Amino acid sequence: MPLAREAVELLVQAARAWYFEGNQHGLRDREWMALRFLGRANRFSRTPSALAGFIGATRATASQIVKTLESKSFLVRKPSLEDKRSVVLHVTPQGEKCLSQHDPINHVVNAVTALGTDECVRLRDSLREILNHLDAAHQRLDASICRDCMFLAERSPGTGKGRTTAEFMCRLYRAPISLDETELLCTSFERTRDRPKIEEHIDRTRMASQG
Repeated sequence: MPLAREAVELLVQAARAWYFEGNQHGLRDREWMALRFLGRANRFSRTPSALAGFIGATRATASQIVKTLESKSFLVRKPSLEDKRSVVLHVTPQGEKCLSQHDPINHVVNAVTALGTDECVRLRDSLREILNHLDAAHQRLDASICRDCMFLAERSPGTGKGRTTAEFMCRLYRAPISLDETELLCTSFERTRDRPKIEEHIDRTRMASQG
């Protein structure tokens, strides 16, 4: 128990990098969280309602955050291709540059990278298990990457000369998913017990594309 508490206290200290008073480089912590999420979210989750759910804010608060990011030219709104009544939020090149150069969590990312690949994988998997327990205990759903979602299915294998990417399908949205999109965040995420099998397909396809 003392060891577990010490580990959690260290996580809380690390969290100071992304929860802070005031602003850093012109943005408050929730604005950074929103920009960071939208920079990693898939096309189904870059909506005002999905953003509000992810950052734990009301629609009104999320709308104000979006307006702030738009005023700084970090975001633009575009009509949804699937639903003309909806909008999709897109991070601009200026917003991507801001994330790359000034995101407060970059120092934490660099520190984790310095651990090496094996340690990084163990840390990721341990944190994933912790979130699994929290989700089960509180019956809540958090965004996670498409690759680990129960709705992801392989539509057809990446075979044939000159074909380097497999085609995937989101069974929830009934839409095709590219290999690159399997690494993006989705707020409609549901955990799957079939993850090793899906990852095997994706890893095989990625190796083929790199070869």
